[in-house]
Amino acid sequence: MKDKFIYKNEEIEFEIIYSKRKTLEISIEPPDKIRVRAPNRLPKYKIINRLIEKGDWILKHLNYFKTIDYKEINKEFIDGESLLYLGKEYTLKIYEENLKKKSEVYIEEDNIVVRIKDKNKDKIKKVLQLWYRQQALSYIIQSAEKYEKIFSKKPKDIVVKEQKRRWGSCTYDNRLLFNWRCIMAEPRAIDYVILHEMCHMVYKDHSKNFWNLVSSIMPDYKEQKQWFKINGHKLEL
Repeated sequence: MKDKFIYKNEEIEFEIIYSKRKTLEISIEPPDKIRVRAPNRLPKYKIINRLIEKGDWILKHLNYFKTIDYKEINKEFIDGESLLYLGKEYTLKIYEENLKKKSEVYIEEDNIVVRIKDKNKDKIKKVLQLWYRQQALSYIIQSAEKYEKIFSKKPKDIVVKEQKRRWGSCTYDNRLLFNWRCIMAEPRAIDYVILHEMCHMVYKDHSKNFWNLVSSIMPDYKEQKQWFKINGHKLEL
């Protein structure tokens, strides 16, 4: 749901996402996407008042994002194309072979290698996405196990799925859901997302207590959060 407000003679567009939550959250993604996650039935004038209160902060980020070389990612899935994995750029190498077994994907030096029967772009995309999902689940499970020692609770389940707008989420019964694209980010940034959702097993909101808990475990969490704001648009396949 798109809307606008005026701040310092500038017309600023934003999107409201209503859900069952107690707090209001404002997020900005490059180049100029402002999203407000708000509790159901919160009056729009209160949302706009909050945006005006944060006006300087919003303009600061919008102006900063203008300095970033933002380009929409449109992969062609051709030999020699660049792919991100754990924050590092790899070169895609595609080999068309008459395989008796299923297509395979693996890392070899600075390359992500795809061996496939048919160099069909849709098929290459499908096998790459499956590989990324597998790698993401494996990494997230191992990382979550490290943090489990800190918490008195354990995740009921860990799931990697398709999520367009979120990097992760925690359900009411402590199932942790993650965007498979996270695996393209730097390891420290991925760990922040994992830790963030694990802290929601303790606090279901974004209260001061929640952020204090995150900070006590990962003091540099703001840097990792900022990494996603700046680089999140690059994590596409």
